Amino acid sequence: MTLDHYTYRVTWSHEDGEHVGLCAEFPSLSWLAATPEAALFGIRQLVAEVVADLQASGEPVPEAFAEKHYSGEFRVRIPPEVHRALAIEAAEQGVSLNRLASAKLAA
Repeated sequence: MTLDHYTYRVTWSHEDGEHVGLCAEFPSLSWLAATPEAALFGIRQLVAEVVADLQASGEPVPEAFAEKHYSGEFRVRIPPEVHRALAIEAAEQGVSLNRLASAKLAA
């Protein structure tokens, strides 16, 4: 596993007036900087330090989302009225409920 496989993102923080670097696999970490490049550099360095600390203490290191296997299946609980409405909509469109839900989630 390489640190490059983690999911990094840089966005603007209106509250802080700076760019913030984030890592999806480490949601409690962030790095503020004046430029997007500095925010990305900072969060990558911080993640590297945290991973090194976890490894040194024998704790598990989060797996990168890019390296995980996804089955393409998950279960969602919805109110019966919503289920009924979606089933009717799928029937009216001539598609399966699964295809309709997948399309709505992708939109």
